[in-house]
Amino acid sequence: MSTIRLGTASPGTQPTTAATIALIDSIAQRAASSKIDILLLPEAFIGGYPRGSSFGCQIGGRSEEGREEFAKYFDQAIDLGDTVGPGGGGAGLKWVKRQIGDDSDVVRGDGSREELERIARDSGVFIVTGCIEKTGGSLYCSVVYVCPKEGMLGKRRKVLPTGSERLIWAQGAPSTLRAVSTIIRGVRINLAAAICWENYMPLLRQTLYSQNINLYLAPTADNRDAWLGLMRTVGVEGRCFVVSSNMAVPKETSESLPKRRRRDSTITEEGFEIALPRSPQRARRRKSVFDEDGNEIVLCRDVDGDDGDTQTSPPVFTSTIPEKTEWISRGGSSIVSPYGDVVAGPQWEDPDGLIYSDVDFRDCIRGRLDLDAAGSYSRNDSFKLSVEGLELDPLPY
Repeated sequence: MSTIRLGTASPGTQPTTAATIALIDSIAQRAASSKIDILLLPEAFIGGYPRGSSFGCQIGGRSEEGREEFAKYFDQAIDLGDTVGPGGGGAGLKWVKRQIGDDSDVVRGDGSREELERIARDSGVFIVTGCIEKTGGSLYCSVVYVCPKEGMLGKRRKVLPTGSERLIWAQGAPSTLRAVSTIIRGVRINLAAAICWENYMPLLRQTLYSQNINLYLAPTADNRDAWLGLMRTVGVEGRCFVVSSNMAVPKETSESLPKRRRRDSTITEEGFEIALPRSPQRARRRKSVFDEDGNEIVLCRDVDGDDGDTQTSPPVFTSTIPEKTEWISRGGSSIVSPYGDVVAGPQWEDPDGLIYSDVDFRDCIRGRLDLDAAGSYSRNDSFKLSVEGLELDPLPY
């Protein structure tokens, strides 16, 4: 069987980094209960995407308030125990294998790597998530690939932050564009991520295609309708499955508060949310079903609150977002086939649900009968692509 269940979601970053990681744990458990094999979460999900912030900067001047805002943003980033490395490439495979430095007993990082590995291991879900990574005095917009069996298989840093992002995020080295490979139920998955507007860089896309990927991941902060058109193009162009994830973030106004909360819970000093036992009358969680496209639909309960079912899924957030809420970011997460068909989503204005699709990775091979952007259709006898610090040898099938 070559069928794998791909999933994604559009959650928003939480007020603290610890709370965001705790939310990843909750989402991963829900994904496991939905039998999702690979889960993608948005760009900058851990640490946050500072949409609308200027950090007090203008050409020729910076404010003290802006510097303090940046310092607080820096505090929310995670330390994965990596180095800056040549050109912002980190230590590469040495980091993956925990071979940095001479003393193997030295603990590197703040424990975020280990916590994400634990979440993947406990849930059995292969997790790919965006994060803001701090190394030295710089921040990088990064993506980590977390295997439930082998832990971190790799990490990449955004090659070119877009627009004002360049003020706060350093450039990552092209060497971090290395794809990774895993086997799920006998199916080899070669996957790699392009972050947000990197997807508009044709040579970067070709770099991923050249490594024989069959799963293209696109965590983003772009919530325009036009984004889905790009994802469909990538699917056709690369003859690969495409999964995109973007946050759905409601605008904080007095009319729309509260946004998202978990009933009967408490926050620890470290920022982790703990669900408390409920009374029997309130023990039932929300009831939902999934349609044919993998979209989760929350069902209304009876007036007396008795829906007649006992829910066994892990605790989930209950949406309290009014229908007329304004959105800072609308989401739009989606899954696209190698033929450019949208097989799940787009998931607009829904920070709570999961979308997924069962896909046949043999379709990537079937599609290459007539189009292989890195092989028979590339005219690589005439056009050459080289990437600094990265060998473009195709991964095996």
